[in-house]
Amino acid sequence: MDTKRLIVATLLSAMVLVGFEYFMPKQTHQEVAQQAAQTNRQTPPSDARRPAAPVAGVSSQPVSVASPQAETRLEIDAPAVRGSIDLLGARLDDMVLRDYHETVAAGSPLVRILEAAHDPQPNYVEIGWMNLAGGQVRVPDATTVWTADAPKLTAEHPVTLSWDNGEGVTFQIVVGIDAHYMFAIEQRIVNHSAQPVSLYPFARVNRAYTPEETGGYLVHEGPISVVDGRLDESSYKSLRTGATPPGNTSWTKAGQGGWAGITDKYWLTAVVPQQGVPVTGSYGYQANGGAGVYQVGFIAQTPTVVGAGATASTASHVFAGAKEVNLLEQYQSSLHIPDFWKAVDFGWFAFLTRPIFYVLDYLNTLLGNFGLALMAFTLLVKALFFPLATRQFRSMARMRKLQPKVQEIRERYKGDQMAMNQHMMALYKTEGVNPAAGCLPMVVQIPVFWSLYKDLYITIEMRHAPFFGWIHDLSAPDLTNLFNLFGLIPWDPNVLSPYLQLGVWPILFGVTMFLQQKLNPAPMDPAQQRVFQVMPVLFTFFMARQPAGLVIYYCWNNLLTMAQQMVIQRRIQGATRPAAPVPAPAQKPAKRK
Repeated sequence: MDTKRLIVATLLSAMVLVGFEYFMPKQTHQEVAQQAAQTNRQTPPSDARRPAAPVAGVSSQPVSVASPQAETRLEIDAPAVRGSIDLLGARLDDMVLRDYHETVAAGSPLVRILEAAHDPQPNYVEIGWMNLAGGQVRVPDATTVWTADAPKLTAEHPVTLSWDNGEGVTFQIVVGIDAHYMFAIEQRIVNHSAQPVSLYPFARVNRAYTPEETGGYLVHEGPISVVDGRLDESSYKSLRTGATPPGNTSWTKAGQGGWAGITDKYWLTAVVPQQGVPVTGSYGYQANGGAGVYQVGFIAQTPTVVGAGATASTASHVFAGAKEVNLLEQYQSSLHIPDFWKAVDFGWFAFLTRPIFYVLDYLNTLLGNFGLALMAFTLLVKALFFPLATRQFRSMARMRKLQPKVQEIRERYKGDQMAMNQHMMALYKTEGVNPAAGCLPMVVQIPVFWSLYKDLYITIEMRHAPFFGWIHDLSAPDLTNLFNLFGLIPWDPNVLSPYLQLGVWPILFGVTMFLQQKLNPAPMDPAQQRVFQVMPVLFTFFMARQPAGLVIYYCWNNLLTMAQQMVIQRRIQGATRPAAPVPAPAQKPAKRK
């Protein structure tokens, strides 16, 4: 039965790794090259003016088409981003991130975070006003041409966009940007007419395509929001299937402030209303022909009322950039954005995943290399669990001493499983041995492993983080390959099968796993011996497609475990070594009588 259990445990371990492979797909050499080529084709330089094209409005109002000649752009030139605002519709729809590239390859294009409605992957932000029911105020829409009071938006100089509706009302949008990815928005209404004006200000993120989700089930990608302190993560599919006419809105929630947007694995575009002000958050989808449009945003619950001759304004923010953990927390503190850190999907075990990330991030700052930070973190974990490891090895040593008696019980009660178990338990009780004690350190370290894997996979701080040598991205697999002699043969084995990927670090992992097994006594059962012999090979191939940082962690962990095991075994042997026999005192010769 123990052999069967061992085989089942091995199969379950293999299934877990297969599950990682299935739910969290990785990119191969070929996929990375194709992605880079596609980005080069689809992503023009941000400082080049985009070709004019019709722009469709995406709201509950009828779709309108603007004249191509009306398109004018306002340049954005900030420390962390560059791009432009489309003055036709006042859309924030063209932006790349200066500090992030698509791949680690030299000359790789910058990551594009916003893209215009007529481009291949539209992702843009709309800011505007809506009439009350029955209202007749002429409000700006997708065909509106705005004027700017400056030729360029910079971190030092905000820009005011203006439009006069011809009925005595002027609309203004004041746009500012900081040194990172946060836009400050002020929506003004200047009423020169003789009648009061009442309008609802709104802001929303639009995505007019369905992206390929790269994170599997490990990270959320799609609509996301926090309203009244509650995180909501919906999928693209739920928006498509839940949308109903006439407004095509599939989700609304009223609350005080919050934030909402659309997230990718590493990037976020979100609108942040003024905190403490009653707003209604909404997710929506409009089929609108073609790929459809996903909309996530806020609209004020109470209208902005502007008396005759008066001016009124509302404030909000737009975030469009990288989900850097420390930066999100800075915005959360300075702008009072509730739970803004949750844009990074730390998951249900955030109470453990976040602290581990902070430790790794601190060690990286200290050592200047995330790979070294992983190694230092492993040392800390080993030191923390050293008492448990000592207990584990002591238990294993005592179990080894009982093996002859255990084998005797198995042979004696071979046909009676119940009697065998009873005598086994009686033996363990008599000898004071707990068979499960050896598994405790392994069980305790599983949450640490999971949190480390999660951090490696979801945090942008580890994206494209180099190690040494050929490892240029710890969050990606080791792309060297034994099957083309590590690049000596100009051939990609992945063309035949993605499982023909076996890099240097996964091979080192298999070697360390094999050596670690050699330090332990071989099982008495031949079937168990065969299973243990196959496991290093099996796990080597499975780990070959995991992030290189995780494989490096496990190699280093195996080496430390072997060193730790040798130290503990010497201590145990020294403590249990029988004392030298004390020589008996010499007997005096008997006296003669």
